[in-house]
Amino acid sequence: MELYELITFTLRVRTPSQALPRLQQTLSDAPDGVRLMGCWLSEIGQQNRIAVLRGFADSHIRQQERERCVLSSDAFGIGEFVLTQQIEDYRLFPFLVPLPPGTHGPFYELREYDLVTSGLAPTLAGWRKAVGQRTADTYSSVYAAFYATSGRLPRYLHIWPYASLEQRLDVRTRAVRDGTWPPENSAPQLQEMQSTVYLPAAFSPLQ
Repeated sequence: MELYELITFTLRVRTPSQALPRLQQTLSDAPDGVRLMGCWLSEIGQQNRIAVLRGFADSHIRQQERERCVLSSDAFGIGEFVLTQQIEDYRLFPFLVPLPPGTHGPFYELREYDLVTSGLAPTLAGWRKAVGQRTADTYSSVYAAFYATSGRLPRYLHIWPYASLEQRLDVRTRAVRDGTWPPENSAPQLQEMQSTVYLPAAFSPLQ
């Protein structure tokens, strides 16, 4: 799959535990060609936030599902809890393959970067050159990286699983110290950076 969407819900305080079972049911009822990749609840960063990553077999299926979502009175069954809902379209970096379903976390860091207007092509080139070394056994794996095709553009999203916050700090510190990461010429492409650490929902394919 190359086409993805990230759905971000911000919920009323102390309602995620009620919302997640309902969300699980609606996500499991998705039509053929729509695949749940991951579902997480925020742990560090803005609280009461649920992130859902889904993949699509093709653009037609994605558009059909988007129309269902926007025309439905409660597309995900959690409307009574939702303060804000945002759906963004992404395409996979062409040289990456997402990690398979399974246990890679439990901590997942979703990092979103806004780029200068000319910044996407240099960012892709830098990642292509550097990501192999950064994801070697001596450091840690990346789940995947995606560039946005809707909303604020250009922008990209990368998702990093860690077994612990201590591992995250150790890997990131060593990668910078060793000159492995960040990619070459990445800083001039960046405008704003946001990061949230999530834990997986019980039903998430990524744990």
